[in-house]
This record gives sequence, structure tokens and C-alpha cells, in this order.
Amino acid sequence: MSLGDAVADWNVVATVRAGAYAEARRALAELAPVQRTDYFNVLVLEVADVRAFAEALAAFWTADPDLGTVLGRVTPLERLFEFQSPAEFEARAREAATPWLDRLAGTRFHVRMHRRGFKGRLSSQDEERFLDRWVLASLSEGDRAAVAFDDPDWILDLETVGQRGGMSLWSRADLDRFPFLHLD
Repeated sequence: MSLGDAVADWNVVATVRAGAYAEARRALAELAPVQRTDYFNVLVLEVADVRAFAEALAAFWTADPDLGTVLGRVTPLERLFEFQSPAEFEARAREAATPWLDRLAGTRFHVRMHRRGFKGRLSSQDEERFLDRWVLASLSEGDRAAVAFDDPDWILDLETVGQRGGMSLWSRADLDRFPFLHLD
């Protein structure tokens, strides 16, 4: 099955290193059904529990260190949304991030976006800055946070494939435990 701008069910995005597409697809298929996309070296998966999938992939990665030579990044996503325009993207991304505001209060964080599709209509850097500013403005005066790229407490990861987006919040401990995230 191939998908580009068509919406399909997925909650994990995986990028593949050059020349390792078939091997990466086979490896990921041991954990969950894998779908091709219309984007070069990008695969998507649908899993029942993204945190359980992350733990299973971490164990798989430890058992087979060569996975790092075939997989670039693998990002499980907790909140998903669809969008048709840049304005709708921003509204849906704010909705997806809202439940995490309490966790971000008083911490050092930043937003990281990896975009596939909507070229010329969405800028990853502009959307990262937009969401960084929105989070800061949404927190009360006593809960101030700071945008930080050096050793942040949290990274709010945002992924798009066509007109579907997904978001997860990863702690510093998660980044250490899950070497496949490669968010920065």
C-alpha cells in the first residue's frame, strides 16, 4: 500500500538510510505492519500502543545494533490530526499540544518538526518557532518555561506525512532510552 497525500492509519514514522529500504522494512515488519509512502525512504506503521512499541523497538535495537545502519529515525506519535491548510495545521497542532502544557510548565523545552509534504506551504522552522512561542504564551506567569536546545527537559516532536500530522512529547530520559528517536 502506498500513501502520500492520502490519509491512512499510522502513528509511527520511520526514515530509512540510503540503500537500506528493503532491510529496514523487513526489520520493522517484525514489530508491526509497515506501509510505504510516496516520500523517499519514509515508512509508516500503525501500532496499538506507541510507548509499548518504543520499548519493544529499544529492546530490538539493543539485540541488533546494526539497526542503526538501516534506520535513520523512528518516531512513535501519541496524538494525530489531519489538516488541509497551513492555518488548519497550526490550529490542530495547538490542540494536540494543549494537554502537555502542564508538563512543560517551568521546564526547558523546544519543538522539533519533520515535514514531508506541503512543500512551500509549511516551513518546519517557522512552525517550530510558532509552537515554541505559543507554548510560552499559553503558560501562566508562575509556570514560565524556556526554549532551550542544549540539554532540554522535553522535546515536543511534530511529524507530518502528507496532510496528516502527529505529535509526541519526549523527556530527556526518553532520548537516552530510545536511541532511534534522533530528534535533533
